[in-house]
Amino acid sequence: MPPAEAPAPRTSAARRRHGWLRDKRLHRIAAGLFLVIVFALLAVVASRVEWADVGRALRRYDAGTLAAAFALAACSHALYACYDLIGRAYTGHRLAAWRVMTIGFVSYAFNLSLGNLIGGVGVRMRLYARMGLRTGAVVRLLGLSVVTNWLGYFALAGSLFALQVVRLPQGWKVGTQALSVAGGALALASLAYVAICALRRQRDWRVRGHTVRLPSGRMAVLQLLLAAANWAVMGAVMWVLLRGQAGYPTVLAVLLLAAVAGIVTRVPAGLGVVEGIFVAVLGPALGRYEVLAAVLAYRGLYYLFPLLVAALAYAGLEWRGRQGAAASALPRT
Repeated sequence: MPPAEAPAPRTSAARRRHGWLRDKRLHRIAAGLFLVIVFALLAVVASRVEWADVGRALRRYDAGTLAAAFALAACSHALYACYDLIGRAYTGHRLAAWRVMTIGFVSYAFNLSLGNLIGGVGVRMRLYARMGLRTGAVVRLLGLSVVTNWLGYFALAGSLFALQVVRLPQGWKVGTQALSVAGGALALASLAYVAICALRRQRDWRVRGHTVRLPSGRMAVLQLLLAAANWAVMGAVMWVLLRGQAGYPTVLAVLLLAAVAGIVTRVPAGLGVVEGIFVAVLGPALGRYEVLAAVLAYRGLYYLFPLLVAALAYAGLEWRGRQGAAASALPRT
């Protein structure tokens, strides 16, 4: 009986195909886990919302006020989505503008309610990867988006705090004078960034072994103006919901203060923190319940409704990505 023949060794093409299939399975498992985490967090956020309170707060307003606040909220979300268009120019990728803005909108809405790790980073990384962008390009885009957002915050909040537009309540650990000094430093930092981008001839900057390419001076100015406009429109939403009972600069300054307090406390959506600061600063003059109702209405229009829309948009992007992946062929051997 002739000896059994040894199995033929795998060809390099077969090994490549086997490795590709294994990596694809691992990628699908990781993607599935991420989707489960995202939608589980959405369910947790939904369970924590006092929907009846939000509904009562919204019913206190006439249709004209709600329409104005809704339009301003939509404008703010659109402005934030444009951060990724700046990132598109910065990284040089060729994704369609509408796709870029959709990803920017979805990630921002998720970021507001689920936190930066899931919304700002995780969702963006996943969606851009499904669109074919390399990890390095997505990381640069993420970095520019973060810088853009805080550049506008530094410029606007710094100016308002330095001018002592808002007076902090007695007994706070940070007094009005200290906030004014910090505000001046923030405003100067934003101007320094623009100046460095405009004047530095060497565009590449080494930071801890990594090369960071500075935007042009024109792009830096656009970053500052776009982000400052977004923060200003956010303040306008709250001002409209307060029915103009407090000055717009004061309302904007309180919102900017509440925004950074919510981030420092690391509470998703700043639950409780934003309400507490608005009530503490504006409650004595406008009435505690009036201010609290406005904040609840703000959450409904600026956080919750966009989150519902973003969840649907995210599901649509995932479905389109899955359809595209199913239609793609195996890698050539």
